[in-house]
Amino acid sequence: MQAERMDTVLAAEGLGKQVSSPEGTLAILSEVSFRVLRGESVAIMGASGAGKSTLLALLAGLDEPTTGTIRLAGSELTELDEDGRAAVRARHVGFVFQSFHLLPSLTALENVMLPLELAGRGDARAAALEVLRTTPDARGRLLDVVRIHQPGPIAITAEEAAGVDVVPGTLPREEGDRLAGSYVNSYIGNDVVVLPVFDDPHDDAAVAAYTELFAPRRIITVPGREILLGGGNVHCITQQQPSGR
Repeated sequence: MQAERMDTVLAAEGLGKQVSSPEGTLAILSEVSFRVLRGESVAIMGASGAGKSTLLALLAGLDEPTTGTIRLAGSELTELDEDGRAAVRARHVGFVFQSFHLLPSLTALENVMLPLELAGRGDARAAALEVLRTTPDARGRLLDVVRIHQPGPIAITAEEAAGVDVVPGTLPREEGDRLAGSYVNSYIGNDVVVLPVFDDPHDDAAVAAYTELFAPRRIITVPGREILLGGGNVHCITQQQPSGR
């Protein structure tokens, strides 16, 4: 019995969840009890509305049960406050959602780093890179992770601001405004790659990385600042091609 308890990573005892509704008290779950041993794979199956998502939320400490207890990785979740449950969840629980739930403002690396940083990992960047390099896709293929410096902060100069026509209904371009420059936002054609450059110290390194990555394509650089001043990047001038006459 003691050995079984040590091998149990998740245990629910008499778990119940009730919520109030206009019709009265609604019982979503009632007297749910089970154990998951180390190394086991378990599927929760049931019709829509049966309470699967509610059960998963309870087991991860995202919600609190009305009755019963939950023991996860040696911690009694029902005895912990919200911060305590979050700490256990950060160390022992991983979610794979139906939707990707990536933060669009972060890079792929930063999305992987985020939960590691929240868990207090000092090696979050190195650990995230290792995950990206060693995790295969659905076909079993490994990713080639290429790191490219981003240009430093790019701000509109007084000369550039003075040279932009004022268009009613659009935001003005004023001296000191930040421009969203990126080497990643390039155009890849059949034989060429069109790469924006920004008069930045990292321009040469970006060209070298693209030359190696996309050989034998030719790398054609274009002045990226002019495009940024228009409010876009390379994709904004390659989405629509004029028809020939």
